[in-house]
Parts: sequence; structure tokens; C-alpha cells
Amino acid sequence: MINKITSSAQDALATVRDGATVLIGGFGTAGIPDELIDALIECRLRELTVVNNNAGNGDKGLAALLKTGAVRKLICSFPRQTDSHVFDALYRANQIELELVPQGNLAERLRAAGAGLGGFFTPTGYGTALALHPDGSPKETRLINGRGYVFETPIHGDLALVKAERGDRWGNLTFRKAARNFGPVMATAAVCTVASVYEVVELGELDPETIITPGIHVTHVVPIAR
Repeated sequence: MINKITSSAQDALATVRDGATVLIGGFGTAGIPDELIDALIECRLRELTVVNNNAGNGDKGLAALLKTGAVRKLICSFPRQTDSHVFDALYRANQIELELVPQGNLAERLRAAGAGLGGFFTPTGYGTALALHPDGSPKETRLINGRGYVFETPIHGDLALVKAERGDRWGNLTFRKAARNFGPVMATAAVCTVASVYEVVELGELDPETIITPGIHVTHVVPIAR
């Protein structure tokens, strides 16, 4: 019998190792899997690469993870909001690497990983510093119908942490409004996906037309309190 319900986040994260690439859902403060991030902090890992839309808010969630020094590199599209003081201090002290990726490119690089694509050409970033790899070498470019494009590669994750609204024991998930954001594409791009849910329902209770992430992309479902 397939049953992906896991009673504790710590058990769900038992296989994560140092140096892992961790995809963390959320957009600003919407859909941040705080409970899963707290459990990741308890794992006391090092040399992580974290992919998120931003660089953490205040002192909790992703910011709390950054503060532990567990993260070697951050891949995100918006690192400098007003309360990103933890990341700001680490970056100024050369204690964390940053790969800046335009938001649309970030979503598409994750989607490409989940879809099994080798990459894609995009006009975003062409002719700018964003058309360079993190080591400064130029990315592949091409003129298509007279317009410049940059080749972007997929972002694969060892682990994805997402927050959903409802889920069943097969791992099927639904999301609430803006909390959906990056969660669905990250779930497809990772080897292991852990989803926190506010409500666990019986099989068949979720209308198939409302399921956003099918259970095939989910490894563990962790119930959390609202």
C-alpha cells in the first residue's frame, strides 16, 4: 500500500546530505515551508546550494537557515528586499555565493529540469552581465529571427521543500492561491520532494481537476498545524 504520510519532518529529511542542492518553495512570505526549513536546520548540514525566489525575510525560515552558515550558495531572483539583512551581511562578508537569475528564467530552468529538457534559449539577459556564467565565462548565445537569445541550463535539485494546502497518502497536492508559486515546478525538478500540508484527506477526496502536483512527484507528505 502506498502511504507517503510521514509523521515528522526530521524523518522525511533523513537522507539529505552535505553539499545537497535544496529547492525551497515560496514567494516572499507566501508559501514558505517554515516547518520543513526548521527541520532542515536541525540536520546541521553544510555546503548547501539553496534555490529560492528571494534571500529570506527577517530572521526566520530561509533567513534562519542562512544564519546557521549551512548555505554555501544561493540561487535566486530577488536577494535585496528591505528585511533581507541576514543574507546582506553574509554576502558583504564573502561568506555566501550568489547566482542571480531573472524570475522567469528561474521558473523555466526548474521546469526544464522537471521536463527532462537539456536547456532553452531566452532573450532575457542577452547583452548583459546575466549572459555570463557564475565563473565569468560567456553563456552560449544565438540570433533567432534577428533577436539575441541566451542559452540557459536546467536547475536540478537533490531535495525540494514545498508547502501545500491539502494532500493525500499518495502524495497528490493542492495549493492555496499565491502559496502555489514555485512549489509545483520545484517538486518535478528534485530527486526527493517533501511537502508540508495543512490537511490530509482520504484518497478520492481531492477532485482530480484541482490536483496541481500529482503524487508521482512527491516523496513525503508531512502534516502541519495551521
